[in-house]
Amino acid sequence: MSLKRRQFLLFLGTAAGTSAFGAWGSTQQGSVAAIGSTASSTAAGVTTASARSTGISTGTVAAANATPFQPLKGPMPYEALKVSGEQQPTAFAQYAVQDDIVLPDGFTYDVIASWGDAVGDSRFGYNNDYLSFVPTGPDEGYLTINFEYVSSETWAQTYPSVIGKMLPVDDVIEALKATEGKLDAFALPAANPLKAQIKEVAKEALLDQGMGVISVRRQADGQWVRVVAATDRRISGISGLEDGRYLKSTGPATAIFTKTNVTGYSDGLGAQVIGTFGNCAGGTTPWGTALSAEENFQDQVPEAVYSDGSAFSPSKKVFDSGLDGQGNVLGLAGNKYGWIVEVDPSNPNDYGTKHTWLGRYRHEAVGVRAEAGKQLAFYSGCDRRGGHLYKFISTGTVSDPSANSNSGLLADGMLYAAKFNPDGTGEWIALTLTTPVNPILPSSVVGGMVTLPQRPEGGFSKVEDDAVANALKANFATLGDLYEGSDLEKQGAILIDAHFAATAAGATTTARPEDTDVAKDGTLFIAFTSGTPGGDGGPDKAIFVGPNGEAPYESGWVMKLIETDNEPAALTFSWSMFATGGEPATGGLGFANPDNLEFDNQGNLWVVTDMSTSTHNNAVTKRTNDAGEPLNDKDLLGLYGNNSLWQITVSGQDAGEAKMFAYGPMESELTGPYFTADGSTLFLAAQHPGERNGIRSAMATETREFQMKTTTGQAFMQKREVPVGSNWPAKSADAPPKPSVVAIRRIDGGSIS
Repeated sequence: MSLKRRQFLLFLGTAAGTSAFGAWGSTQQGSVAAIGSTASSTAAGVTTASARSTGISTGTVAAANATPFQPLKGPMPYEALKVSGEQQPTAFAQYAVQDDIVLPDGFTYDVIASWGDAVGDSRFGYNNDYLSFVPTGPDEGYLTINFEYVSSETWAQTYPSVIGKMLPVDDVIEALKATEGKLDAFALPAANPLKAQIKEVAKEALLDQGMGVISVRRQADGQWVRVVAATDRRISGISGLEDGRYLKSTGPATAIFTKTNVTGYSDGLGAQVIGTFGNCAGGTTPWGTALSAEENFQDQVPEAVYSDGSAFSPSKKVFDSGLDGQGNVLGLAGNKYGWIVEVDPSNPNDYGTKHTWLGRYRHEAVGVRAEAGKQLAFYSGCDRRGGHLYKFISTGTVSDPSANSNSGLLADGMLYAAKFNPDGTGEWIALTLTTPVNPILPSSVVGGMVTLPQRPEGGFSKVEDDAVANALKANFATLGDLYEGSDLEKQGAILIDAHFAATAAGATTTARPEDTDVAKDGTLFIAFTSGTPGGDGGPDKAIFVGPNGEAPYESGWVMKLIETDNEPAALTFSWSMFATGGEPATGGLGFANPDNLEFDNQGNLWVVTDMSTSTHNNAVTKRTNDAGEPLNDKDLLGLYGNNSLWQITVSGQDAGEAKMFAYGPMESELTGPYFTADGSTLFLAAQHPGERNGIRSAMATETREFQMKTTTGQAFMQKREVPVGSNWPAKSADAPPKPSVVAIRRIDGGSIS
């Protein structure tokens, strides 16, 4: 179902919006040195960036001066462009994609930092994702950045020119050919030369993941730049390995980390944790800390654990020629990854705390609800096909939402997983010892498979037969029966194995829940990116259907969830889909695969998309396969072009419209949108430019054909010029693509929205 004007007005009324966090105190920066650059490029009717002065004085940006931006013309027609169906075949017959962050006329961006830039005693990492801005004054603050993963081929190709040294990647890949492209480096003798080479590559790849804290300032001309500060630091995938900068942990899983007699593998470090990686989305607390979500940790260490919560051996996730299995050679313990990390950007000695009451799974985002006199609620999704939506409720209550002591509330509480009912109601299921085992049945899931705890072997199994799932229920009455140890240790093991425990308890398998964001009125918004099943499972057949009843449906949804009586600690809720991805001709809003969400200070919802790089601008010369059958929406993703950023307007004459505000460089994903409180700046990251084709050589471009549809359903052909690879952000011939963070602003200095 697409989002219609009347649905928006009925839903939103005057309540929707976003929490606007004020300054959380000031920090003495000492001597500062400006670091930064401003890019400039102009396309037909589009200013992507400019070096022109805004003419504003620091601290004088006025949101009231804003005028609505003109929506971008992407490659696909959509309603907000106000081009009639009859005119669209001509207006969209030709389209030229640009290798840039393309913005509406009147907007510009400043490049704040790029991969390889100096940060403290380290460097700015790769594939920047979530951004957290904590102001320290009217025009300055801390910017905390997540670094998710390295795009192996492009990272290796550009590493020498960006970092200025060589890595033995080619030698390692050549050596791995003798072992079918993979090797258990953990088991190799310490003196083995290949082990040393793999360790060098793995350490550099993990160094480019994790988190970073930098300081930024807006100059009198409106441009944002970096400033050198004592708080600048990196928290990487190898923090603590050699420098003693271990991360800490709280909550029941710590009892597993410190246990000496375990079934599986222990790194011998107790509560100390080496690093953080897979850092995707996140959140910012009202008390001024940044939250980082460890997502695809299973690419680097084993996900499976034994029934006592201990890790499988590092040998179960080997190093491969795609540079996955980075934790193997270093002997990292898999049960210490997949958590939420909290960092205080103002404390230069804080290298992060993993709060285990929030659960271990493929975390994506943290929606924070902190209200005086009420229990704290944190929301997060598990970004896998068939992943669950979770809520943590603290035992204690919030006194002052801005108090640093609120971090202590994360050390005691309960984790819940959502069960969605087809009638629009739902409940939160506690993941604790006494919760009954009542598994999700494979027959209820798109794709017909669920993953459940495997006993007595430990780990998990892929179940395609309802009888096997029902046998688990017959043999184990409660979640506590599935795990071993004292009550505290069992609770820790359940949290470590949260995804599989939640499936065993009957939590709904969903459609890749990515971002979770809480509106000003307490309503939760969830981006469900893709309804297609895969190797991890699939979504519930009754809940996740396309605008015309399709299941599977690839293009995704945005859901709203309202707690009963609007209470953060409520255990029941109502839900509905109010925005659906897909082509406008078939009921979608014109984008596909919604990911990060953000509200501006006017209450408008902003959405970035996360189409897989392998689909970008893939030619669609016809809409049927060789058998004459219609292509499904997954096969049509090439129509949408590059990943993009959209605003869904929620007030005024355009309420209910989705408007493209930006699209990203070639083969990239726009991530981590974060507005300043005055609405004048949007911090945004562009990760993995050139991920598919690497460096764009000699400004190479291809012409491809696409069978498009008008908003009214008429088919027409489009010729599209598509750059091959990327040179962003330098945009000069043969320049290496570098993941980077930018600050977007109006050239005239007004509010963005």
